Amino acid sequence: MSSQPHIVLPWVVRRTRLPLLSLRCVDCRSESATTGEGRFRVNANGKLLDVWLLVRCVSCDRTSKLTVHERTPARSFSPAELHGYHVNDPELVATRLLDPSLARRNRFALDWTGAWRLDTPSTWLDEAWPVQVRVVFEEPVPVRPERLIAQGLGFSRNEVLRRIKCDIPLRRTTSTGFTFTVMAAD
Repeated sequence: MSSQPHIVLPWVVRRTRLPLLSLRCVDCRSESATTGEGRFRVNANGKLLDVWLLVRCVSCDRTSKLTVHERTPARSFSPAELHGYHVNDPELVATRLLDPSLARRNRFALDWTGAWRLDTPSTWLDEAWPVQVRVVFEEPVPVRPERLIAQGLGFSRNEVLRRIKCDIPLRRTTSTGFTFTVMAAD
C-alpha cells in the first residue's frame, strides 16, 4: 500500500443562510433572534448619522436594534456604503452581521446550526486508499474540522480521530480551507 494519496476529492462548505443570533429578547427572554431579510435603520441628527441593524426575536417577533454606527459624521461614509444602508443591501447586511466587532459591541454570538451545508462528490472509490480531501470554504463559516469530516464521511468522531491525518488541529474551530487524508480501516 502506498503512503501517497491515490485520489484527491474536493469538498465545499457553503453558507445557506445568515446565522441566528444568540441574543436574549427583552420581552420573552428567548435566546434566538434573526435578521430576517436584513434591514437597516438610518437616523440623521444634523451632520451625524446613527445606523442600526434590525433583528427580530424568533419566538415573539419583537424587533430590536443592533448599533452599527453611532453618532458618525455623514462625510465619513462612502456614497456606496450609505446607499447600501438606505436600500438594505443583502451583502452589506451579511458583512456587518458577520463582523466580530459588531457582535462584541452588541453582546451577541452567532448560532451557525443549520446555516451551512457540505457539498461532497457523489462518488467514493473504496479500493483506492489513502484518499486525500481538500476542503474549501466559499465564505467563512466557523466549524470544527472533526465535526465536518464526521458529517461528510459518516464516521463517528472517534473514528475520525483514528483514521484522519489532517494539516490543522481537528478540535479547533476554523473557517478556512484545509486538507486531510483518510487512511484505510485497520
